[in-house]
Amino acid sequence: MKSKIHEYRNDKKKSFSKSFFLITTALLLFSFSIQAQENKAKDLLNEVSAIVKGYKNIVIDFKYSLNNTKENIKQDSKGNVTMMGNQYVLNFMGATKIYDGKKSYTIVPEDEEVTISTVNEKDDSAITPSKMLTFFNSGYRCTIDKLEDVKGRKIQYVKLTPNNTKDKRKEILLGIDVQTKHIYNLIETDKKGTKTTLTVNSFKTNQPLSKNQFTFVASKYPNYYINKID
Repeated sequence: MKSKIHEYRNDKKKSFSKSFFLITTALLLFSFSIQAQENKAKDLLNEVSAIVKGYKNIVIDFKYSLNNTKENIKQDSKGNVTMMGNQYVLNFMGATKIYDGKKSYTIVPEDEEVTISTVNEKDDSAITPSKMLTFFNSGYRCTIDKLEDVKGRKIQYVKLTPNNTKDKRKEILLGIDVQTKHIYNLIETDKKGTKTTLTVNSFKTNQPLSKNQFTFVASKYPNYYINKID
């Protein structure tokens, strides 16, 4: 009788050891898989950054959509932006924003007003079009997500999760064209369920630009109210 009990206990120990080994192995493989996915995502994002930085200038036409089904809110807009280094001209929602590298000029024809302010480039909270192409370099945990076929183009999505728990954004999906390594779209979902999507309709590079492309010319707005913030 004692022999059978001893044998039963040994079998139970072996079974436990085997189960523990299998669970541990599975967890390790899962951990390695996640790490591999993160490394793959980082490598892809590094490629995107390197390619973007290699262009003399970039001209983008885009579509912007905001959607919140709970609040029954849906808004679509189109815009375009021309960038060279940290300078840019953005046309969006009926307004034009010019940044010459030092000051920002927001021109609103509807109000006949120009707002002038100084931008601190070292301020991480200052969102500029140029940063939109490289913002993902820090502050996020990134993993490879779905791969989609969009009109014959392979779009690889990278899921970005903010490291800061106080961030109002839940996640960001960054769609990247596998062939060109250009950003195709950006889908941002906040913690309240609002989803905003920016889709690139046209991505042109190294275009011939005017010498005054990023210069604000006050004489063009003689009757506008000039609002100098600083």
